[in-house]
Amino acid sequence: MSPIPAQFGRPAYDSRLVRRIFDRRAATFNEVAFLPREISQRMRERLEYIKVDPTRVLDAGCGTGEDLSALHTQFPEALVFGADVSYRMLDRARPSAVDDSAWRRLLPAALQRALGAHGPRIAQSDFSALPFASGAFDFVWSNLALHWHPRPDLVLSEWQRALKVGGLLMFTTFGPDTLRELRGAYAEVEAANGVGTRAHVIDFVDMHDLGDMLVESGFEIPVMDQETLTVTYPSPQSLIADVRRWGAYPFLHGEGGAGVQGGSFGGRLSRRLYPALLQALESRRRDEGTIPLTFEIVYGHAWKAVPRTTAEGHGIVRVEDIGRRRPG
Repeated sequence: MSPIPAQFGRPAYDSRLVRRIFDRRAATFNEVAFLPREISQRMRERLEYIKVDPTRVLDAGCGTGEDLSALHTQFPEALVFGADVSYRMLDRARPSAVDDSAWRRLLPAALQRALGAHGPRIAQSDFSALPFASGAFDFVWSNLALHWHPRPDLVLSEWQRALKVGGLLMFTTFGPDTLRELRGAYAEVEAANGVGTRAHVIDFVDMHDLGDMLVESGFEIPVMDQETLTVTYPSPQSLIADVRRWGAYPFLHGEGGAGVQGGSFGGRLSRRLYPALLQALESRRRDEGTIPLTFEIVYGHAWKAVPRTTAEGHGIVRVEDIGRRRPG
């Protein structure tokens, strides 16, 4: 997979490693699911102000399936589907995925034959290569998943392909201020010990860049906003334990580490400098006795625009536009 364009300033990482990370973290992920659950509730509150009555809904990055049930409750007449890169996460989502053969009509014929008569309405897939037909969905929902993919621009284009014209995309993702305390602690320890700076956490994409990507991907009327939430911890160890369960550090380093999943840094360096990392986090303890960890939550929604050209590159003119004067 090629790296994200340099103008977004984001280091490349291996999406296959992301899959392995979440396969390992699936068993304990619900212990830190309080954040996606809270954001999901806030998304649904925002959705109340948007007129949408979908017949087919995709939860892209459904994880353990918490939102599958919520979406089915909110849209009881709709077929709700889930997709995630991690098989282990999907295995835990199966009880939330209603078994219904009608979903198979959205898949390519070869995949329908391979699945047989029945199958769960969940699919393991890369976000940027969904196993669904073009225009299959009226509504694509994604809660705190987009940032795990190294190429969000490709993901947004794929979600646009899977939506029908006029369909709605609604998503949340982490913004650049996320985990700033942990990022700062790493930088301090590296500088104090003469260790070369490298990526330990994802360089989350800015809200305005995501808005530009939406327009470039064929969406219109994008609405973007953000808020900052702070989670507090009693100790550096408990903070790092939660961060590890979130599994957010898909970087391969030469010494064998993968961010805090290797403890602190990679290999022998992690054993030597891990106490220094704990101390750097300890120095951030606030007056009331807790250590903060910041999350910037980016909210976005947009509609799939009417295409301006055919697949062959010919211009499309809508009937309602014929006779309208162009602005001078």
